[in-house]
Amino acid sequence: MAVEITQFLLSAQSADSKVRTEAENNLRQFQEQSLPGFLLSLSLELSNDGKPIESRRLAGIVLKNSLDAKDATTKEHLVQRWMSNDASFRSQVKGLLLNTLGSSVSEAGHTAAQVIAKIASIEIPRKEWPGLIGSLLGNMTQQDKPASLKQATLEALGYVCEEISHSDLVQDEVNSVLTAVVQGMNVSEPTSVRLAATTALYNALDFAQTNFENEMERNYIMKVVCETATAKEADIRQAAFECLVSIASTYYEVLEPYMPTLFELTANAVKGDEEGVALQAIEFWSSICDEEIELQDFETGDTDSYAHSCFIKKALSMLVPMLLETLLKQDEEQDQEDGIWNLSMAGGTCLGLVAKTVGDDIVPLVMPFVQANISKPDWRSREAATYAFGSILEGPSVEKLSPMVVSALDFLLNAMKDQNNHVKDTTAWTLGRIFELLHNPAAGFSAISPTNFQKVMVVLLESIKDSLNVAEKVCGAIYFLAQGYEGFETGSSVLTPYLPNIIASLISTAERTDANDTKLRSAAYETLNEVVRCSNLAESSQIITQLLPVIMTKLGQTIELQILSSDDKEKQGDLQALLCGVMQVIIQKLGGNDETKPIILQAADQIMTIFLSVFACRSSTVHEEAMLAIGALAYASGPKFEKYMSEFYKYLEKGLQNYEEYQVCSISVGVVGDICRALDDKILPYCDNIMTLLLKDLSSGDLHRSVKPPIFSCFGDVALAIGEHFEKYVAYAVPMMQGAAEVCAQIDVTDEEMVEYGNQLKRSIFEAYSGILQGFKGSKAEIMLPYASHLLKFIEAVAKDANRDEGVVRAAVAVLGDLADALGSHVKVFIKDLAFCSEFLGECLQSDDEQLKETATWTQGMIGRVFSVCG
Repeated sequence: MAVEITQFLLSAQSADSKVRTEAENNLRQFQEQSLPGFLLSLSLELSNDGKPIESRRLAGIVLKNSLDAKDATTKEHLVQRWMSNDASFRSQVKGLLLNTLGSSVSEAGHTAAQVIAKIASIEIPRKEWPGLIGSLLGNMTQQDKPASLKQATLEALGYVCEEISHSDLVQDEVNSVLTAVVQGMNVSEPTSVRLAATTALYNALDFAQTNFENEMERNYIMKVVCETATAKEADIRQAAFECLVSIASTYYEVLEPYMPTLFELTANAVKGDEEGVALQAIEFWSSICDEEIELQDFETGDTDSYAHSCFIKKALSMLVPMLLETLLKQDEEQDQEDGIWNLSMAGGTCLGLVAKTVGDDIVPLVMPFVQANISKPDWRSREAATYAFGSILEGPSVEKLSPMVVSALDFLLNAMKDQNNHVKDTTAWTLGRIFELLHNPAAGFSAISPTNFQKVMVVLLESIKDSLNVAEKVCGAIYFLAQGYEGFETGSSVLTPYLPNIIASLISTAERTDANDTKLRSAAYETLNEVVRCSNLAESSQIITQLLPVIMTKLGQTIELQILSSDDKEKQGDLQALLCGVMQVIIQKLGGNDETKPIILQAADQIMTIFLSVFACRSSTVHEEAMLAIGALAYASGPKFEKYMSEFYKYLEKGLQNYEEYQVCSISVGVVGDICRALDDKILPYCDNIMTLLLKDLSSGDLHRSVKPPIFSCFGDVALAIGEHFEKYVAYAVPMMQGAAEVCAQIDVTDEEMVEYGNQLKRSIFEAYSGILQGFKGSKAEIMLPYASHLLKFIEAVAKDANRDEGVVRAAVAVLGDLADALGSHVKVFIKDLAFCSEFLGECLQSDDEQLKETATWTQGMIGRVFSVCG
C-alpha cells in the first residue's frame, strides 16, 4: 500500500522548475489515486530516521496540509476525507506519528507533534482517540527516556490543547496534562524540555479553570511560573511571561495574593531584561488594564459578578514611572518601518490603557515627566514627553485635561518645526489625538478656538508636505479636525474658507511621487472623504461641485494606465478603489440634498460611464468600491437609474455570484437593495434573475455565512419594491427564511461570535417578513396566512432569548405590527391566546430606547385595531 516517495519529495524542492513540477504532479497523482497509500507513505517517510531531513520535513508539511486548511469549507472536506478511512488504517498512521516523537532528529519530532495535534482536533471531539493523552503522558513518566522525546511530547501536548476545546477532556486528563507540563518546567530538566513545557502550559491554561479554583494547586502553578520567569535562558523567561499575560486575562479574579511578586518580576524585566521578555512584562500590565476597563464597563450598582481588585490604581505610583522610563527607549527607525513593535511603543500603549483605567489620577503622575523633558536638547526626551502627553488623552475627564491641552496646543504646533523627524511624527499623532478626543464643538468643548484656528490650519497644511510618516499623521489630524465639526453647522463654517486649500493639499499629498507605498495615498483620500462628508453643505456645495469633475478625470485616467505586470494591475486597482470611494462620498453629499441633487443628476451619465469602464478593468477591490458608489448613485438618481440597468446588470450579476471574494457579493446584495428603493416596480424585469441568484447564494455551502443575513434583508427590499408581484417567489423565499429561523434556535450561546451572527440573522429574517408583508398589504396579504404561525413562534423565541440585541428586538416588534397591519382580522386567531405578545410589548414600552418605544406603541395600536374591528 505504501510507496517509496523520498525522491519525489526531494525533487519537489528542486531549483529546476521542470523537475519540481514533474515531482509535484507525481505526488498529486498518487494522492488522487490512493489517499490511504499516500498518507501512509508520508507517515513512513516522516518516521524513518534513515531518510534525509529535507524529504521528512516536506512529508510532515504535506501530511499536515492533508488534514487542515484555513478555509472552513476546505477544512470540513479534509476532515470528512480523513474520517472516511477505516479505524485500523488511521491507527497505523497515528502509531507511526507517536513513534516519530522519539526521533533523534528533533525537527522530525517537532513536525510529528504538529500533525498529531491536527488529527487530535478531528478525532478527540468525536471520542475517536481516547488513548492519545495517556500515550503522551507515558512518554513523560517513563524513566531514562531521552530529552528529545520529552520535548516533542510536551510540544504535542501543547499543540493538542491549542487545537481542542477544554470540554473535550475530562478533569482527570487535564490534571495529568498539567502535572506533566509543570514537572517539565522543573529547573532540573534540560533547557529544550523546559521551554517546550512552558509553551505547553501557555496552551493548556484555558483547561485549568478547576485547578485555579483550588488554592493549593493554584499556588503551585503560580510558584512554578514565577520561578520560570527568572530562568537563566531568555526564551524560557519570555515563555513564562507569556503564561503570566494569559493568566492575567483568564484568572484575574484570583491574582490578588500574587501581585507583589508579579510587580517585582515585571519591574525587573522591564528595567533590565532582553526586549522580548520586557515586552511581555509590559503586556502583563496591559492585560490587567483590559480586564479592569471591561469590569468598569459592565459594573452595575447592585451586582458584583467578581470583584474589581483595582490592581492598576494600587500600583499606580510605581507603575507609571516604570512605563515612562520605557518611552525613552525608542528605535531610530521606528517611524520608517511598518509593524515595528518596541519597548517605547509597548510602554506608551500600556500608559494609554492605564489612563483609560484610572482616569484623572494619572495626570499628576505624568505631567511632571512631560514638563521636565519636553524642551530638552536630546530628541529622545522631547519625543518621549510628547508621546506620554498624547497617550493620556483618553480616560481623564475633559475638565482635568482641557486647561493642559489648551495651553499645550501652541507649543505642539511650534514643535511641528522640530529638527527631528521622530519628534514631528509623534507631535502630529498627538495633535490628531487632541482633535479626536477633545474637539467637539457640538458638545460645547474644543481645544481649538477662533484665535488659534488659523495657526492650526497653517501648520497642518505646511506639515503635510513633510516626510512620508509625518504627512500620514497630519492627514489623521486633519481627518479628526474635520470630523469634530460634523453636525455642528454653525461651527462648520470655520472650516469652509480653508476647504479649497485642504482639498488641494490632500490631492497633492495623494499624488506625491516620493511615496513608495499606498499608505500615504490611502490616508490622504480617506481624509478627503471625511472633509467632504463633514463640510457644511450650504457653504461648501460649490467647492464640492468643483471637486466632482477633478475626481472623475482622475478616475478616467486610471483606465488609460499602461499595465505591464500584476504589480501595475494591483496599483491601478488600489487607486481606482480610493477614487471610487471619493466619488461615493461626493454623490452622497450632493445627492442627499434636494438643492444640490440636480448636480449629480446632470453628471449621472458621465459618472456611470466611468464606473462601467472601471468594472471592465476586473479588480475585486475596485468592484467593491465601485459597487458602493453605484449604490449611492442609484439612491440619488431614483427612478432615473433605470436607463443604466441594462448595461450595469451584468456586473451586478457577477458580483452576486462572487463567492470567493464574499465582501463583493455582500456589497452587491446591498446594491440590489439600493436599486429596489430607487426603481420600485421598474426593477421587475430583473427580479427573476436576481431572486434566482439570491436563492442560489443562500443554498450554497461555499458562500461565507456573513453574506446570508443581507440576502434575507434584500428579500424584503425586493418585495417592497414590486408589491404583489413578489407572490411567485414566496414558495421559495419563505421556506428559506423558516429554515434560517430554525438555525437561529441551534446557535451555540457560549460562542460570542456565533451569538452576534445569530442576532444579525434574526434581524434580517424579520426585515424580510416586514418587507413582504408591507408589499402585499392591501392586495394579496392572505398569501402570508400559512406562514403567520411560524413567524409568531419565531418572534416568541426571540422575545424569550436572553442574548438578543436591541436591533433584533426593534425588528421583532416591527414585524409583529406589520403582521397585524397586513393581515388585519385574519391575525386575531393567531394572537388571541399568545400571552407573550402583551408581555413583550409591555417590556418594549418601558425601554429607554425611544425608537423602540415608538415602534412598540405603533404595534400595540395595530393589534388593538385588529381586536376592536373584530369586536
